[in-house]
Amino acid sequence: MRQAWRTVIPSLTMTGPVMVARNEPRCHPERSEGTRSVTIPTMKNELTSQPRTRQDRQVEFTRESILEDYRVAFRSRQASLIGRKEVLTGKAKFGIFGDGKEVAQLAMARAFRKGDFRSGYYRDQTFMFATGMATIEEFFAQLYAHADIQFDPASGGRSMNSHFGTRMLNEDGSWGDQQASGNSSSDVSPTGSQMPRLVGLAYASKLYREVPVLRGFGGFSTNGDEVAFGTIGNASTAEGMFWESINAAGVLQAPMLVSIWDDGYGISVPNDFQITKGDLSAILSGFQREAGTRQGYDIYTVRGWDYPALCETYLNAVAIVRMEHVPAIIHVTEVTQPQGHSTSGSHERYKSKERLQWELEFDCMIRMRDWMLSQGITSAEELDRFEAEDRETVREIQRNAWRDYRAPIDQERVELVRLARSVASGGGAKSEIETAITALERMQSPFRRDLLRTAMTVLIAARNDDTEARRELTDWMQRERTANEDRIGSDLYSDSPQAAIHVEEVPATFNDDSPALNGFEIINACFDAAMRRYPQLVLMGEDVGRLGDVNQGCAGLQEKYGLLRVADTGIRECTIIGQAIGMAMRGIRPIAEIQYLDYILYALQILSDDLATLRWRSAGGQKAPAIIRTRGHRLEGIWHSGSPMAGIINLVRGIYLCVPRNMTQAAGFYNTLLAGDDPAIVVEVLNGYRTREKRPENVGEFTVPLGVPEVLKEGADVAIITYGACCRIAMDAAELLEAVGIDVEVIDVQTLLPFDVNATLVESLKKTSRVVFLDEDVPGGASAYMMQQVVETQGGYEWLDSEPRTLSAKPHRPAYGSDGDYFSKPNREDVFRTVYELMHESDPSGFPLFFQ
Repeated sequence: MRQAWRTVIPSLTMTGPVMVARNEPRCHPERSEGTRSVTIPTMKNELTSQPRTRQDRQVEFTRESILEDYRVAFRSRQASLIGRKEVLTGKAKFGIFGDGKEVAQLAMARAFRKGDFRSGYYRDQTFMFATGMATIEEFFAQLYAHADIQFDPASGGRSMNSHFGTRMLNEDGSWGDQQASGNSSSDVSPTGSQMPRLVGLAYASKLYREVPVLRGFGGFSTNGDEVAFGTIGNASTAEGMFWESINAAGVLQAPMLVSIWDDGYGISVPNDFQITKGDLSAILSGFQREAGTRQGYDIYTVRGWDYPALCETYLNAVAIVRMEHVPAIIHVTEVTQPQGHSTSGSHERYKSKERLQWELEFDCMIRMRDWMLSQGITSAEELDRFEAEDRETVREIQRNAWRDYRAPIDQERVELVRLARSVASGGGAKSEIETAITALERMQSPFRRDLLRTAMTVLIAARNDDTEARRELTDWMQRERTANEDRIGSDLYSDSPQAAIHVEEVPATFNDDSPALNGFEIINACFDAAMRRYPQLVLMGEDVGRLGDVNQGCAGLQEKYGLLRVADTGIRECTIIGQAIGMAMRGIRPIAEIQYLDYILYALQILSDDLATLRWRSAGGQKAPAIIRTRGHRLEGIWHSGSPMAGIINLVRGIYLCVPRNMTQAAGFYNTLLAGDDPAIVVEVLNGYRTREKRPENVGEFTVPLGVPEVLKEGADVAIITYGACCRIAMDAAELLEAVGIDVEVIDVQTLLPFDVNATLVESLKKTSRVVFLDEDVPGGASAYMMQQVVETQGGYEWLDSEPRTLSAKPHRPAYGSDGDYFSKPNREDVFRTVYELMHESDPSGFPLFFQ
């Protein structure tokens, strides 16, 4: 069957080291064997007919299509060369380029179709140009950090150069048609971080093919035929994320194709220090699937300068991945990196003369050029003419990109100079202002920061001038600051009509017959209703499927909805999150479970660097509304019971963080989030699963609004602001305090991100004049975060008669056992003591200390 699907290219020969077939030992670049002829079987002998479309060009190897491939690669190489010069001359801040990988990426592009996905890294520019997912104009716009998505649609100037991504959303934030074009997920720099997401992008195709209720979701899939293409450098395969992702996709048998660009180094460190045996093919061989089976990977090794072998390998590999839904790895060896790793250094410092000479001889562009000449596809004169044209074309594109980038800034400079001169003409600091203006005018290419610095210098000089000109400059500066903050900072969270923050509150309804159930039964009923309401909803995680999760919140759901919609996973938190990200980017709505809160640390890098930044770093072009379900707080012991909320809060800005006090509130949050389009983490309270609660009659419909605190008990003396498991402790302490005449107000903030969006907490301070922020994070953690929000941001300090207090857990981890828990975390007596001391400070005689 596989031979019948073998895609072949014209009868062309390649001289040089032979293509290494899968699992054959590969030769080292510096120890290449003698030349050997490799003949590619014939598919189309004529080299004259012009393909009708790019899709035709992918499978038809005509003279024109091969020449066009070469010209795409040559233009890409020129973009790299010119880009480096732009950095070294100071026009751009930093440069990292894909030179040396052009020919392999031409082959990969031939195998890529509309609807497919890419999750790659910052060496893939030729692939992006060849597939039409990026242009050279956009490449240079990003190099200059052009903060306009019309010029840099991938990131609006927020990402450094060569960080690619396509715009997947309509202007209103709704999904675009993913089948109408190729799709590239937004790139991230941390090495290996593209891999976990790749698992989910590929796995979504499996769901769209095998889950019947998903077949009607147009715009996302065509019967699951899409392939997810991943790319990674050889050195990054030493990262744990790579191996976890390879293992996960192998288990899932997701249709993904991973390309490893192997130039033998990780910056200056050779493969011998990166990989066991120094050979990726050798250690990957254990993943090779056996003939006639579906388990494992098809693994190929091919040299990065061998154009016909690369094309055959990619077309054959992708045909099998697409048809059989099995993953594959293509190890592209003997890759060169002509300009070194980046503009930050020189590879001449660490490569031998022999290696550098080999790289000159085996540069993929030189080898492809020689091959075309040897095959009679073209002549040297024709190639010289094309190269001259393309060299000038790229240079002109660069010049235009620079002019487009500079034009609005230069216009703003003109306006600032006009306003500043107007200020100077009517005030007493003319000389000082003219000096600042002259300095600005002499700058060759000022940034917007230079404009605002100059404006501030002028305003300081004219601070005593009460003139209309100074006020006009002040207004201009404020407008520019606001506009630039929006250019740089918009889209951290959704502001679309589908945003979770905009979901209308639907109160929970109860009646006299509403049953009192265990907390896990409330969650179970919520998920059951949600699975019926949202066909694209998938529950996944460790022990979620057959067992129904360790606390039974998913009990019985796999039997109802199938193995793929309620799915068990391995113990692999990083790729559970990554899988959820990729699935969510393709229209699936995953609720991905991380079994305990401290296990989220395994995946914190992916949460922080990928999910939290996705909408922001793509300037509103992409989203992944994944919901991360976990549980924490009061389980007794060093692990599973910590509450590292401040670490999470400050590392996942861009993800909502819900901290419900019970399972009814948690259910309401899930309903809210599923109706929205933002990612979120929901931390359930461990001791709530066996606590009895009334089940709402509308358990699948009621919602809890984000960022809206709830007053659990009104009071007049001290406000206790808390969340999660500490709500019960605060309420217990309130009873003790009431016995000694202290009336406390207890408030559950409900979500830490967003935090009190209507600034209602300050109203409690106006009433009580005293506040305690209570939680079970370490000192200076989430309690300090809440205090900063209320006392500083909301201006609560104006209403305080006593210092604000925080009450948190001890700096060490919780100790094991009931006593360990009691003395490690805030308890009822700690709350009593803290509040009573505040009252004693204001009224010593009324509240004498009796517990010293």
